[in-house]
Amino acid sequence: MAVRIVTDSTADLAPELAGELGIKVVPLSVIFGQETYLDGVDLDATAFFRKLAASPVLPRTTQPSPAAFSQVYRELTDQGDEVVSIHISGKLSGTLNSALIARQEMGDPEAITIVDSRWTTMSQGIVVLHAARAAQRGASRAEVLQATDEAIQHMNLFLFCGTLEYLQRGGRIGKAAAFLGGLLNVMPMITLQQGEVHPVERVRTRRRALERLGEWAQGFQTAREFCVLHSASPQDAEALHAQLSQRFPGATAHMAQVGPVIGTHVGPGAVGVALLAS
Repeated sequence: MAVRIVTDSTADLAPELAGELGIKVVPLSVIFGQETYLDGVDLDATAFFRKLAASPVLPRTTQPSPAAFSQVYRELTDQGDEVVSIHISGKLSGTLNSALIARQEMGDPEAITIVDSRWTTMSQGIVVLHAARAAQRGASRAEVLQATDEAIQHMNLFLFCGTLEYLQRGGRIGKAAAFLGGLLNVMPMITLQQGEVHPVERVRTRRRALERLGEWAQGFQTAREFCVLHSASPQDAEALHAQLSQRFPGATAHMAQVGPVIGTHVGPGAVGVALLAS
C-alpha cells in the first residue's frame, strides 16, 4: 500500500515535476465568455496571457466538480493506495469543498485525507512537493501528513501585482482591499496569512518592488526550497532567481510562470517569492 498525493492546478507545478513524483493534478477551469478551458490541459500559461491581452472580457474561474476528484480518488484507492489531497486555501476557492464532497461520496472515505494548504501557486506547490517526496521515500500516511503540516507552517509568500484590479474583480482581494483607492502609481505588495490575501506595503515603482522582494528573501537566514514565480515577466523573475540562488546555494530552487487560474486573479506583471524556511 502506497501513499499517493493529489493536488489541484493552482499549485502551478510543472507537469514533468508532478510526473516524476507521481502527483495527480486535478485542473480548475478558466472561462472566457462562452469558452471553457481546463487549466494546464486545454490552455497553458503562455497561451493564456496571450489570450488575456487580446480578450475584450476578463476571464473567470471555477473549481473542479466533486466528480473530477472522485474519478482520481477511485483510481488510486482501487489500487489499494491511500490518498493525501492537498489544495488551495479554502478562503480563496471552492476547490477544497469539492474535494471534501468527493471524499464523502467514496466507498472508503477513510483512505483519503483532505488538506487545506492555506496557500496557493508555488507556495502550495512546494508544500505538495514536500509531501510527495516523503511519500516516495515510503513514509506512512501519518508521516506524510506530518511532513505536509510542517511545510505549511514554514512556508512564506511575498509578491506584488502590477494592479489589484484582477484580484478585486475576481473577489479574492481579502484584506488587501485596504489598498484600494489611492493606488495610482504605486505597486501593492501582498502576502497570504491564514489563507487570505493581506496587504504588506506599497512601493512607488516596479524596480523598487523587485528590490523589496529580494530584501524580504535576504532576511531569512536559511531556506530549504524557494520558487520565484511570475506572470508574463520572465526577465524580472530570472534576475531575482539568480540573486536568491546565490543567497541560498543549498536550497532547491524553482522558477515558475503562474498558470491560467492564478493568472486570472493576479493579472500580468506579477512577481513573487515562495520560500520554505528551515
